[in-house]
Amino acid sequence: MLMGDTCTRGCRFCSVKTSKAPLPLDPNEPKNTSDAIAAWGLDYVVLTSVDRDDLPDGGSAHVAETVKHLKRNIPSLLVEVLSPDFRGNKDHVASVVNSGLDVFAHNIETVERLTPFVRDPRAKYRQTMEVHKYAKEINPTLVTKTSIMLGLGESDEEILQTMKDLRSVGVDCLTLGQYMQPTKRHLKVVEYVTPEKFSHWGKIGDEMGFLYTASGPLVRSSYKAGEFFIKNIVDKRQKSRL
Repeated sequence: MLMGDTCTRGCRFCSVKTSKAPLPLDPNEPKNTSDAIAAWGLDYVVLTSVDRDDLPDGGSAHVAETVKHLKRNIPSLLVEVLSPDFRGNKDHVASVVNSGLDVFAHNIETVERLTPFVRDPRAKYRQTMEVHKYAKEINPTLVTKTSIMLGLGESDEEILQTMKDLRSVGVDCLTLGQYMQPTKRHLKVVEYVTPEKFSHWGKIGDEMGFLYTASGPLVRSSYKAGEFFIKNIVDKRQKSRL
């Protein structure tokens, strides 16, 4: 996780620490991150980060610089970035999209009706859709990815509409998992969705044209089993450009 352990937002499902004024960024983090990952010998890495609304660019240059260090240091490494929305600022989104990453991920988290109750007020449903749409406009061959938590009180109709909205902005990969309450201070679980229902949404996702749909109670946005499938998607797209 880049840019520290303290977020400027307070989403009601997330247990990451929050503050209006987190510590300054570590200017050595991009290089140090690259060196550490090189030592681990990975072939696929997921970079996550906190939101940093206290910074003029939301930390977009810092994230982009980390990706660039990784690609220079380990050219064969596939890099997925679970990106902030940068309040929808197109220049800041472009900075990350153009950094050389292989997979651009940004989570929608929940359906439109529940978004104001689940996410921080600065994280808006339509804003997330616009971020994904713009990422595809910048690089149509870029693999894009998002995640939905189930069990927060959403209806089947709302889940289906969210999936349609995601496909309409070109999102390629989708994960759906069970929301779990991290502490008593966070949103309560409204429903424990059955494995059969998760299987249903997986099939719907495939039918709708998502290149990869992972749907299950224990699935999370950075789902280890999914890396193999997404890596194949990225490899095929890279070869098609040759």
